[in-house]
Amino acid sequence: MRLPPPRISFSILLAGLFGQLAYAAETVYQSADDFLTENLPGCRQQALWLKSDFKSQIEQLIEHPFPGVRVRYCQQGGKTAWILDEIGKTEPITSGIIVNRGQVERVRVLVFRESRGSEVHRSAFTRQYENAALKEDNKLDRRIDGITGATLSVYALNRQVKLALLLDRIAGETIDDD
Repeated sequence: MRLPPPRISFSILLAGLFGQLAYAAETVYQSADDFLTENLPGCRQQALWLKSDFKSQIEQLIEHPFPGVRVRYCQQGGKTAWILDEIGKTEPITSGIIVNRGQVERVRVLVFRESRGSEVHRSAFTRQYENAALKEDNKLDRRIDGITGATLSVYALNRQVKLALLLDRIAGETIDDD
């Protein structure tokens, strides 16, 4: 068996290496600041401190440990804006979610870092969440159609939307307690 000349082998190695780097690159669709300016201009940034009972509700909802003891959000009128990260298959997906009086007003994928499943950023998919609410059992009040080949990305967005709705509810309870 004859081996290719070293120069060709090195070229193939470089092509494979750079191909993998491009494959794992992140795609930024919109910055968090631009999302907030577009959807809640001049909103008031706040921090929601998570008591242990709230944190356990969150961890039950997202089905994994939740890092940190606070979540930053923006509020204006009856609306809240949440910038959340959730792992798809191996990498975080960053989304912006606007909740208006307990219902989803807007979902936008801001940064997608996975190698597949980026179709979840399209408005044809994210529009399914409009007017969705969280039922008493912390499930969405509607079925979200999946995307072939993007199952884990869809699951990640579902968790983000449910989390934003739960955090909105907790923020409302916290304000009422003060």
